[in-house]
Amino acid sequence: MKPHKKQIYALFIFLLFQLSLTAQVKKTGQVVQDLKLWDNKPAKDWMTESYPIGNGRIGGMVFGGVSQEHIQFNDNTLWSGDENDRGAYQAFGDIFIDFEGRDSSFTSYKRELDLNTALHRVNYVKNNIKFNREYFCSFPSKVMVLRYTADKKNAYSAVIGLKDDHGAQVSVDGTTLTFTGHLGNGMTYQATALVKIENGSSSVVSDKNGSAKLKVTKADAITIIFTAATNYSNKRELNWKGEEPGVRIKQILNLVAAKPYKTLLADHVKDYQNLFGRVSLNLGATSAANRSLPTGARVINHNKQADPELEALLFQYGRYLLIGSSRKGGLPANLQGLWNNSSNPPWGSDYHSNINIQMNYWLAEPTNLSECHVPYLDYVNSIREVAKLHTRKEYGDVRGWTVKTENNVFGGDSFLWNTPGSAWYAQALWEHYDFTKDKNYLKTFAYPILKEVSEFWDDHLKRRPDGTIVAPNGWSPEHGPKEDGVSHDQQIIYDLFTNYIEAADILGIDGDYKAHIADLKSKLLKPKIGKWGQLQEWETDRDDPTDKHRHVSHLYALHPGKQISITQTPELAKAAKVSLLARGDESTGWSMAWKMNFWARLQDGNHAYVILNNFIKLAGGSGTDYNGGGGIYSNLLCAHPPFQIDGNFGYTAGVAEMLLQSQTGEIQLLPALPDAWVNGDVKGLKARGNFEIVDMQWKNGKIVKLSVKSLSGGDCNLRVPNTLKSVVAVKSSKDENGYKYGFKTVAGKVYSFVGQ
Repeated sequence: MKPHKKQIYALFIFLLFQLSLTAQVKKTGQVVQDLKLWDNKPAKDWMTESYPIGNGRIGGMVFGGVSQEHIQFNDNTLWSGDENDRGAYQAFGDIFIDFEGRDSSFTSYKRELDLNTALHRVNYVKNNIKFNREYFCSFPSKVMVLRYTADKKNAYSAVIGLKDDHGAQVSVDGTTLTFTGHLGNGMTYQATALVKIENGSSSVVSDKNGSAKLKVTKADAITIIFTAATNYSNKRELNWKGEEPGVRIKQILNLVAAKPYKTLLADHVKDYQNLFGRVSLNLGATSAANRSLPTGARVINHNKQADPELEALLFQYGRYLLIGSSRKGGLPANLQGLWNNSSNPPWGSDYHSNINIQMNYWLAEPTNLSECHVPYLDYVNSIREVAKLHTRKEYGDVRGWTVKTENNVFGGDSFLWNTPGSAWYAQALWEHYDFTKDKNYLKTFAYPILKEVSEFWDDHLKRRPDGTIVAPNGWSPEHGPKEDGVSHDQQIIYDLFTNYIEAADILGIDGDYKAHIADLKSKLLKPKIGKWGQLQEWETDRDDPTDKHRHVSHLYALHPGKQISITQTPELAKAAKVSLLARGDESTGWSMAWKMNFWARLQDGNHAYVILNNFIKLAGGSGTDYNGGGGIYSNLLCAHPPFQIDGNFGYTAGVAEMLLQSQTGEIQLLPALPDAWVNGDVKGLKARGNFEIVDMQWKNGKIVKLSVKSLSGGDCNLRVPNTLKSVVAVKSSKDENGYKYGFKTVAGKVYSFVGQ
């Protein structure tokens, strides 16, 4: 009776939590949308059909098979390589559950991924029994939880097994399955599954390779609590090694083993909703007929019939994936987030420094996931000392550091030197401050890195006799000649120096060096407009108007930089538009996502929406022929191809840029609203200066209701498409780019407006 009472109590607590969550939603006015990916058949393919779950460190791709469940899992610290060899991100292993009676007859099948709760469900009917599964990855509990129930007793008989991708044997102790192993670089790893059986019985069996499995017979329900770990530490002073995985796993399981399922679920949902629930987006209603289709069918149908709810779903999917692959205390999202089924994945599933890891985090601050940005910032900090050694070996006696294009978790790298890579990393450090206004973070964490990367360029830049300063021997990723003064390099250095100068000014330190960097910045070779009106990619006016390359590296100053804008540098913005038109709309997945952001910054919402439509097209196959163009798979993961997660993240950032921009010192609302989104509302987006858009509603392209919360105080400057009325005393003006309102704010106060 005691376990039964505990379960009832846990259920009661969970229901109370759900009621309190609903009350909070009503209190804040936040609309909980039906944000679900679903299909009416099990997944057959890992990359294109299975659904991802993750807690920032461990994650799984769920197939949802009826006769056999397959969950391929990862821990994002499992890497080969070292400080001198990039190695590759490794697949970890698999969970297989073979159910008794492997016939294929079943009905009423549905598998779904609910983004509101980060809960994966599978439901079906077999032999007149309704079977239900629920899966989630919990950040607070540090485990993956798999729950199997049915509407009849004794319904579950199955064989549960683990498989190590590197071949280690599995052992069973009681109802706990474990395997341990090590890689050639000295990394040790372990995966453990604790199986809790309600009624029924269990025994140990072995497969043909000698690995042990757990056989469950006639159970009412099964709960599997799974976790994995390695001995990786992001501390170079500890030789990148921390506690052994067995110690960590024992601690984790000791804390959660006795907790009822409902308690684990409630803890997970509360933690997840604290992040995901900050932002809601309504872009319009989809027809009931379209909404009733499986997600993959809706992707196919998207360009035939309007589906604004799918567009909003894909926006929220990016936020879900970032929460699932990037949490405080862990590593940043790599080329595939953390989901990887190969130990030799394309590009090592690494940290690509010439746009990919940066694009992974464009959404973090604007979509109110600042905490999820921290693993990227911590990663930059962790590799500094290794990068300094490598940099001096390549560039001689210089201060500071930079990186190559391909990078791992130990500071190891490969491929070409990406000289402005560390300066692009430094942009993220500044952006985190600009959105949060955390002065202590700026002083103790970001500023030292901003300074040392500025010192690298101080030592590395070439001073010409005419006073012009250029980056030597640069490249415009990923094509063109190597030469001095490449626009991509110049623009990133300009951004670095701009941010460093402002940081030093805010902190009131290093006045002489700040002045020195300001002098260097003033002499940098500036963007140039070429003979056919384009923004030049190189100092030499050689741009080819027929060039359709997927990289548009020379538009960094437009996005994610802030050197070029419609409001402050209209001629350069016009030239950027000429370049972008020549480069074309269709491309590989992440490239289209970047182009969405470009067109948003050019404040052409309809063109950004054209790119959005090109992005939401079904891609197939598993090769790496990315010159053939990308899109998304039926599980909504971005097709480079193959799968690369930066496109998902870049899409979410692009939608946010269409609705809100703040890079020019003012908060511009609906700067690139397409005709397709003429009515809508959004809650929870963030702007630089640490302002939150608590609520913004628009009709016929005009704002009808607006609430802005000042989280740090200071001046707020709004730019909007129509006149607003407020009880706050504001300074107002109008120009060709909209209506401007400026007012002083107090930290913690909400300022409300209505449209006129």
